Amino acid sequence: MSAALRSLLDSLGVQPSRKLGQNFLTDDQSAQWIVRQLELSPGESAVEIGPGTGALTRHLHQAAENLWLVEYDQRLAAHLAKTYESDPRVTVIPEDAVKHDFRSLFPEQPLKLIGNLPYSCGGHIMIHYLMPPSPFTRAVFMLQKEVAERVVAKPRTKDYGAFSLRIQAYWRPKMLRSIGPAAFYPRPQVDSSIIVLERRAPGELPIFDHDTFDRLIRQGFSQRRKQLKNVLAPLSVDWEQVGATLQIPPTARAEELSLEDWIHMARLVDDHPLKDNPQKDDECFDVVDENDVVLRQATRREVHANGWRHRAIHVFAFNKAGDLFLQKRSHLKDAHPGVWDSSAAGHLDAGESYASAVVRELEEELGIREREPEWIATLPATAATGWEHVHLFRVDAPKRLRYPCAEVETGAYFPVEIVDRWIEKRPQDFASGFIECFRVYQKSGGNRDGITL
Repeated sequence: MSAALRSLLDSLGVQPSRKLGQNFLTDDQSAQWIVRQLELSPGESAVEIGPGTGALTRHLHQAAENLWLVEYDQRLAAHLAKTYESDPRVTVIPEDAVKHDFRSLFPEQPLKLIGNLPYSCGGHIMIHYLMPPSPFTRAVFMLQKEVAERVVAKPRTKDYGAFSLRIQAYWRPKMLRSIGPAAFYPRPQVDSSIIVLERRAPGELPIFDHDTFDRLIRQGFSQRRKQLKNVLAPLSVDWEQVGATLQIPPTARAEELSLEDWIHMARLVDDHPLKDNPQKDDECFDVVDENDVVLRQATRREVHANGWRHRAIHVFAFNKAGDLFLQKRSHLKDAHPGVWDSSAAGHLDAGESYASAVVRELEEELGIREREPEWIATLPATAATGWEHVHLFRVDAPKRLRYPCAEVETGAYFPVEIVDRWIEKRPQDFASGFIECFRVYQKSGGNRDGITL
């Protein structure tokens, strides 16, 4: 097999690069077994990172509904494109996986991820594709054994660190088996390991703010031999309160804390006022008629239970590139849990105006202050809007936003054309009110003069 592989590489003018971590799998039985671990079901598609000469690809091609191949080496990418040029189900992406913009793949779900990752940057590739929001539900990677051991590491071990926690906070990793150097050309100097990762289910762990968690573990492991109370001092962590609440001794070091400990610490340190409130159950709304005239007041529960018309605002926040920020609603929300929605949205309190509500929601949900939202359209109360009269606004927003973890699971900026295709292919991924607002926005052409339906 190595002789055939060497012949192919010679014909392509490819000399395996140590810098690129090019160690090509030559054991076809291992390749078949690795692909089976992805557990592709009918209708599921896959993304392969670093397909090289196609050792895994030929087996993936038989099992996946559609297949995307991300290959950095332009000569190998051209070879793969020629090999599969007659199959529209295969798309070759000649890019560096660490820089690959995979937002266009969100409409292609359900998706799984696989790859023989380069030793030089396997960890970076994992972080790039697996941190939220990620469209993937399962991943199988072949990695340098040392990196794989860090992924699955447990507390109080030398391999356990910030990298371990960043992966384990969102995925459940499992070591499957190791493969020796003889299965590759050229032979690496170390063993490889195969790991599988399953995305954690909503509610499997307590909700937490991703940025706060990431900041804590990075700082905590920056000097792993020092006591946490000293290492975390630059972040102004009240260690006396944290230690007492979590029952952590004052001499504790970063590697002694479990994933759950770090998450609970992030929740304690998070100072967002709405971090524990997915909705205000006791809030009072104005009940209105079909013309948006106030009839009376009622509680949130009564309004939703009876399908009474009420009022709401939606906001589309755009960055400088013109991309639209979408939030993924928390699984704790009482309406449309776990689906994608407008950048910000919320009900009007009794007696509140649309203009004041949009300012309040922008600050509460996105942390945006002192930016003037522009009215785009007014939507009538229908079943699709949840019987809400909606005023839709737009706002220019910063790159980084801050949102309450109880309300928003995650979020990202998406090009409008991708959102349009995503809705067309998978409307079930979105709150119905957002779909109505997005259609109106498209009809308006982003017209800042606004429209009324």
